[in-house]
Amino acid sequence: MSDASRLARALTQLGPRLLPFADAATAELPLGRLLRLSLFQVTVGMAAVLLIGTLNRVMIVELGVPAWIVAVMLSLPLLAAPFRALIGFRSDTHRSVLGWRRVPYLWFGTLLQFGGLAIMPFALLILSGDTTGPIVIGQAAAALAFVLVGAGLHTTQTVGLALATDLAPAHARPKVVALLCAMLLAGMMGSAVVFGLALANFSAIRLIQVIQGAALATLVLNGIALWKQEARDPARTAAARPDFRTAWAAYARAPRARRRLAATGLGTAAFSMQDILLEPYGGQILRLPVAATTALTALLALGGGIGLLAAARWLSRGGDPFRVAAGGAVTGIAAFSAVVFAAPLASGPLFAGGVALIGLGGGLFAHGTLTASMEGAAPQESGLALGAWGAVQASAAGAAIAASGIVRDVGSALAVAGHLGEALNDASTGYLIVYHVEIGLLFATLVAIGPLVRPADPAAPLPRGAPARRSVARPALF
Repeated sequence: MSDASRLARALTQLGPRLLPFADAATAELPLGRLLRLSLFQVTVGMAAVLLIGTLNRVMIVELGVPAWIVAVMLSLPLLAAPFRALIGFRSDTHRSVLGWRRVPYLWFGTLLQFGGLAIMPFALLILSGDTTGPIVIGQAAAALAFVLVGAGLHTTQTVGLALATDLAPAHARPKVVALLCAMLLAGMMGSAVVFGLALANFSAIRLIQVIQGAALATLVLNGIALWKQEARDPARTAAARPDFRTAWAAYARAPRARRRLAATGLGTAAFSMQDILLEPYGGQILRLPVAATTALTALLALGGGIGLLAAARWLSRGGDPFRVAAGGAVTGIAAFSAVVFAAPLASGPLFAGGVALIGLGGGLFAHGTLTASMEGAAPQESGLALGAWGAVQASAAGAAIAASGIVRDVGSALAVAGHLGEALNDASTGYLIVYHVEIGLLFATLVAIGPLVRPADPAAPLPRGAPARRSVARPALF
């Protein structure tokens, strides 16, 4: 063998190690096509950062909008979350003259995102009172903009995941899930940097440019993502559409389906309560500088990325997705314990280690539950199954974030007032109550997951749509 042949062979073997998602590609879904498809996750991450991060600060600080109005506006996108199961079901059963199921819903979701972002900056300027128009018009327009963006991103993500399930063969789905989740993180981190730099010198014109630039990027990237991804099937034109209630009842009656959704909700709530508390906790309690607390977001994302890679590797070797999710919950318990002990020990490194472990555990848990939803769905029900997962996940996260602020404020007020006793008369008590609640939710998550990872009875029938059993016994998917 020549030296050139040896070098080429060595580079081929190094590729999957240097590019962690290179081996997610298959003959049915080549890497270029998979990367194009994953762009919808980039736009979802961009919209999430814009709503929760950038506009949260801009509306309160630069535009002077009252905090309660900001809280209401930011909660409006969650109104669309419970409808993700219906959206997924409609994409499963859509009758298209062109023979498409997923593409129309991906395009409609993109248009909703684009429309909401297009009108949002002007609505916010009226809402701030920096115009001659009545503020009530700004309030109504801003509410419409946030609802449109929320409905668009929930539609796009639900149907995009369902399309990925349709295109990826069963053995490659764990790696495809890892790539899609990693692209979501990349979209969030990249857009956070771009938005921060673009709005460093804030002005009304710059705000309009940034938000409408995000609208244009959403339209372009999602258009590239869905181009020639779904094959046309004329048979879908004449297909009868079943009733959603009937389909949901059949899905909910599947063995352990409710328990799987309950575990997803509990675990998501447990990992989400800390989202708005870690940086204030580090600054107020541990006296960390602003640069150090800002770096926590990157540390959390780094841990999440490692968790996704570890989960993909675990599952590609035949691991059970519920065991992966349980591993994430156990990691989360250790992580929040480290964060709790960081306060009495006044240890910044222990706190940083806990934050990284939170990201690791969250990555394992999200990957495990999403993969279980993809594997457990029949081909004609993938949209419904992934929509149910998304509805529970998004609703639980939103409720947990809202509850964490209330629990922290009430707990701190009671502690400082001396109602909880002298030992707890400290500003950190409110934060620690939230972290202990999260640990309790993770233990409840393990209780919910437990029956899902019991070895399957070889004589029992397979759940609908589940992959065939291997020669080595695997746990039931439901």
